[in-house]
Amino acid sequence: MPKSRKVESTWGNDLPAGLVVFLVALPLCLGIATASGATPLAGIIAGALGGILVGAISKSPLSVSGPAAGLVAIVLTALESLKGAANPYQAFQVALIIAGGLQILMGLLRLGAIANFVPNSVIKGMLAGIGVVIILKQIPHALGWDKEYEGDFGFVSKFGNTFTDIAKAVMSITPTALVIFLIGVAIIYFWDSKPMKSQAWTKFVPGPLVAVIVGAIVNTVLVGSQPAIALRAEDLHLVKLPGTSELTSALTFPDWTAVSMPAVWITAGILAVVASLETLLSIDAADKLDDQRRATPTNRELVAQGIGNGVSGLLGGLPLTSVVVRTSANAYSGGKTNKSTIFHGVLLAVAVISIPSVLNTIPLAVLASVLIMVGWKLTKPSVIKKVYADGLDQFIPFIITLLGVVFTDLLKGVVFGLLAGLVYVVKANHHKSFTLVHEGKLWLLRFNKDITFTNKVGLRNTLDQIPDNVTLVINGTKADFIDHDILEMVKDFAESGKYRGIAVEMTDVEDKTWFINMRKHRQYLKDINNG
Repeated sequence: MPKSRKVESTWGNDLPAGLVVFLVALPLCLGIATASGATPLAGIIAGALGGILVGAISKSPLSVSGPAAGLVAIVLTALESLKGAANPYQAFQVALIIAGGLQILMGLLRLGAIANFVPNSVIKGMLAGIGVVIILKQIPHALGWDKEYEGDFGFVSKFGNTFTDIAKAVMSITPTALVIFLIGVAIIYFWDSKPMKSQAWTKFVPGPLVAVIVGAIVNTVLVGSQPAIALRAEDLHLVKLPGTSELTSALTFPDWTAVSMPAVWITAGILAVVASLETLLSIDAADKLDDQRRATPTNRELVAQGIGNGVSGLLGGLPLTSVVVRTSANAYSGGKTNKSTIFHGVLLAVAVISIPSVLNTIPLAVLASVLIMVGWKLTKPSVIKKVYADGLDQFIPFIITLLGVVFTDLLKGVVFGLLAGLVYVVKANHHKSFTLVHEGKLWLLRFNKDITFTNKVGLRNTLDQIPDNVTLVINGTKADFIDHDILEMVKDFAESGKYRGIAVEMTDVEDKTWFINMRKHRQYLKDINNG
């Protein structure tokens, strides 16, 4: 009888990682809720459900779901369009429930395969771009300029743009915030050093957690001893959780009378598409961050996200997606399985109710140290150098995606990268697709690989090189498939060539198109049935 394989417990990795993700996710949930025009509770509900419910259903080992900054504009637009309802947010909840149902349907229809069409260079560019955005967006918080909400990752901001925000922060540095930020960075950097990593106990006490605790203690001590220089909540320098009574009183339920409003269905469709695209991109990125390179079933992920959004809408939460920032924090904090994701969700659900006063002592500056170190790992020079070494066909889509993410947003950046990648795909597809040689009046055109309609321009340019009064042999032996459009072009050339004295002979070409192969296959089956 074979011995059962011992499964190593990952709790020692997952619980500390989940705690770090919780610390990162908490201000993001609150900030995104505020920016979306919703209550703080809406962000907490989405974050908790993204961790507990989606984390339990999804098969992704590292992905962390929650409210996403990329959906803020959609939520704001939806609330504006639903002003005709008795309560716009309750009408929005109906749209979110419908969107969740649409996502479930997309998963059942196996539309998760869309993620497989995104090149690795674009995913790497997206990750690096998000790393740059995290760093740029956290610099103001590190310097004590906390006027923009935590979780704003768009280039255009309420006060200008990413760079003008940094400029304003530099012009009005809060020294205490900068010191606490530097302490946090120093602790995380020290925790990542070889001497500390060699200590077994450090696996259970992650550096980011130590940094946050120390930062909170330092500022709390200053509040008691040097209040003039301490970071205060009224100046927006600290995490700001509402009280328990404020949280519970904000619970809302959907207004089903709004289901007949066209704006509800339009919002639902937009949410389903955008949230699904962001999720699929984030899932692909999560798999790249996984040191075990486990592949997440994307169709199941869409179903998990749909269930999460449906329940979030039912309870008054924000729309949620898989989020790269939290997923990256999970991966770099040592998370191994979905237990870290679920644990972070449990902490969001419990801690904000039981210990809000403790959490409200955490300075945003020390959280900036955690996020900036995550951003650095995503976009450090060695990452860029490695992609550059792979060649321009990989580097150009990578860098265009990176810049697109930084200067627009995640989805637009990926679209720019895909377009750049498509140029290289078409170029590679044409590269050496045909070989044209001649000896005297005998010319040979050889198809070196499968030929599709994308090769029409290249084939036309090749055929234009054929002079009058020659014999052209077209050989398709090396091609398993020749597009019908290509066959039509070859036949048209053969027909017109008669008037130029060109004799065209085709070898192993006419029986390679899909249509002809299908016809032959049907005839073969018919012969078998008759015979």
